[in-house]
Amino acid sequence: MSKKKLGFGLMRLPLLNPNDDGSIDMEQMNRMVDAFLEQGFTYFDTAWMYCGGKSEEAVKEALVLRHPRDSFTITTKLPSYMLKKEADREWLFQEQLRRTGAGYFDYYWLHDVNSQSVKNFDRLRCWDFIREKKEQGLVRHIGFSYHDGPELLDELLTAHPEIEYVQLQLNYLDWESLGVQSRKCYEVATRHHRPVIVMEPVKGGTLAKVPEKLEQMFKNREPDMSVPSWAIRFAASLENVMVVLSGMSNMEQLLDNTGYMRDFRPLTEEEQGLMHIAADIINDNITVPCTGCSYCTVNCPMNIAIPKYFSLYNLDMQEAKEKGWTPQGGYYERLTLNHGKASDCIRCGQCEAMCPQHLPIRRLLEDVAAHFE
Repeated sequence: MSKKKLGFGLMRLPLLNPNDDGSIDMEQMNRMVDAFLEQGFTYFDTAWMYCGGKSEEAVKEALVLRHPRDSFTITTKLPSYMLKKEADREWLFQEQLRRTGAGYFDYYWLHDVNSQSVKNFDRLRCWDFIREKKEQGLVRHIGFSYHDGPELLDELLTAHPEIEYVQLQLNYLDWESLGVQSRKCYEVATRHHRPVIVMEPVKGGTLAKVPEKLEQMFKNREPDMSVPSWAIRFAASLENVMVVLSGMSNMEQLLDNTGYMRDFRPLTEEEQGLMHIAADIINDNITVPCTGCSYCTVNCPMNIAIPKYFSLYNLDMQEAKEKGWTPQGGYYERLTLNHGKASDCIRCGQCEAMCPQHLPIRRLLEDVAAHFE
């Protein structure tokens, strides 16, 4: 188990060419890895597809070949989209061992478990596979990374008591989001006594660039603390959080994060309250001022998840423009498996008649459809 609560997420590494995710600046990465370990941090998180498929190999070069194996922990993941038949599980696992040179994995996850991917994981007996790898000593701990709602998470943790950890998207903006539901998922994991590893604590840089009013509020409170530090410390302050992953793409970010996380001090109750105010300030700038009352869905003949779609749309519109990939599209796609898509709207107008905020829902659903579909 990691000695400290900060983990090095290896999805957004320093690049030689910003337009080529696989062009990792190994010289800078080596220095970052060394600095991370020197300050007592040990947890490194990679995956098959990170950095254009080059992240696992970069782990070998920067970490495994340059530092004693017992001085760090490595997490990687079994990707559902690569699995067509049961034999693919073993081939992928052995290839990940080869890529990383790790010899064994401290943590091994099923990657991006959701209502769609879980069918493939079930069909190919992947739960049994990772448990067997643990029994063989090739994996120390097993778990899964998760992008879906609290109901499915509860079902999975009930059905799979062998799972030791859960990796969740969790940050102060998604905490009460109707689409991501960070708080509810965290509470499910806690109720099942499964420690949480946090991904996207700064939403890929989105919470590093906040409205000026909020930035000033943070600076007035803690002049020496960076804006993203508030997001990471919010997640790390949660009692059942074991590690908070940060995708650090340069030395400046790494030194900032390790500086305040080296001797981590949880947020006070007053500071926790400030984070809820921070979310409100960001949400004041949202595209669709939906309150999530769900009156609009009561009589919707197409069963469209209107408030949840608006929540995901708002979150996506707040993302840092240079981030590229965002997770909201995946959440939207999974919701459409059980609900009508935004484009399924037949413009009957019943939703607008029910809306306390008097929103032009039919027009807004067109915007959502154009954005996600």
